[in-house]
Amino acid sequence: MTKAQAISDKICDSTTLMHRLSMWRFLGRKIVFTNGCFDVLHHGHIYLLNKAAETDHHCMVVVGLNSDDSVKQLKGEGRPVNRFDDRALLLASLYAVDAVIGFNDPTPIGLITSILPEYLVKGGDYKEDEVVGADMVRSNGGKVVIVPYLENYSTTQLISKLTHS
Repeated sequence: MTKAQAISDKICDSTTLMHRLSMWRFLGRKIVFTNGCFDVLHHGHIYLLNKAAETDHHCMVVVGLNSDDSVKQLKGEGRPVNRFDDRALLLASLYAVDAVIGFNDPTPIGLITSILPEYLVKGGDYKEDEVVGADMVRSNGGKVVIVPYLENYSTTQLISKLTHS
């Protein structure tokens, strides 16, 4: 298997992901889940994903990635800037990310329900009681982790800067 194949293998469908989750848990790994649009990957995203990977010494990081339609619904016309396949490949290329799975719903609650991660990680622009799936994760014995927000790192700001330069 080449390195490029190994990277693209991180992009999963639900059947593949469920198989990997079973295997990882059998091996004693904890599952960390985070999600987002990750439309224009930037320093804030990398910070969040690296912090997610540091949540537990024996963890596997699963990223729920909004579909193109979902991003458009959330962010508006002209978004996403990068299509799903490109965003998924960039995320899969990161050392901190172990699996990427797409979702088309407005929220990742379906993924969270099926994955039941030990840790649910979101950026500091959220409060714990605003995190979709937080109650479910906590009721299953898991934890919600809020990673501090890095000021001046947002896709919306980057796009605005590029279009107004």
